[in-house]
Amino acid sequence: MEKPLACWKGNDYYKGDVLPSLTIILKTGGCRHNRCRMCSYRLERYTERTEDHLASLLLSQLDWISARYALDEIPMVKIYTSGSFFDAGEVPPVVVDAAAGLFRGKVVIAETRPEFVEAGRLEEFQARIDTGEWKTPLTVAMGLETTNDFIREKCIDKGFSWEDFLAAVREARTAGAGVKAYLLHKPLFLTEQEALLDMQQSIRTVSGIADLVSMNPCTVQRHTELEYYWKLGAYRPPYLWSVLSLLISAPVFVTCDPVGGGRSRGPHNCGKCDHDIVSAIRDFSLSNDRGLLKDVFEKGCSCRDEWEYVLSREMPYSMPLTR
Repeated sequence: MEKPLACWKGNDYYKGDVLPSLTIILKTGGCRHNRCRMCSYRLERYTERTEDHLASLLLSQLDWISARYALDEIPMVKIYTSGSFFDAGEVPPVVVDAAAGLFRGKVVIAETRPEFVEAGRLEEFQARIDTGEWKTPLTVAMGLETTNDFIREKCIDKGFSWEDFLAAVREARTAGAGVKAYLLHKPLFLTEQEALLDMQQSIRTVSGIADLVSMNPCTVQRHTELEYYWKLGAYRPPYLWSVLSLLISAPVFVTCDPVGGGRSRGPHNCGKCDHDIVSAIRDFSLSNDRGLLKDVFEKGCSCRDEWEYVLSREMPYSMPLTR
């Protein structure tokens, strides 16, 4: 039986409630775009390209999930792949149909690139999972990363524009689906200050468009272009102080899971204050209580002065100032 790349139970804040959730990362035929500078999941793919064989491997992963989890106790499922769940070349339609049957009656959040968001396809999937229990059973999640086209193209190489994202949002709305936007804090080539300003603007811009907004502080994944520059000393993941300030000042509730928080490859400060800040961010993402964030921000640490110095002095031609 095939195993997904990853699968774990957790909890998610959803429209005022905390729901038990299952997060699934399926191994697929691979991301069609396959160029993002920070992503290592695009390297995880089946090389067998015949649709029938690919479908059998993915269906086996769904069987593995069904055999190991009491799905009737889990109201929310989040589906991720190497690229796009609704790309028929990556996930054959028979697998999408099987997933709809397996997760019927649940809130499903499925990630895909904008070019694969088609109203008809979403309507069909939503009809299969909808039992009337949830007002919006399907939410389409897209890795927008930033609302700045220049940064998305040059720093990330994402391969789509802001207008492409808006067109996908219109398709999702036509189908009656929700929209979740993932934002990437501090991609390659940006100073700490540039990254902070970009996220402030991106959150403001997307807040009235997407139903759910999640910010991912950049983590250095293995075998990526980002890792190449990080090893050269030409990139530092964001300070947790920056992450805190963005979440506190955001005009809407923005969830955040600082993967690798407190480690050199992930968002980090000096090491002394990291654990408390990461815990506060995760607790905030399940409660929407900004007081948790303000408490650790105001508590401070000696490295907060370093962060403020970096914000004011770091320049593109001499970054990063710190590791």
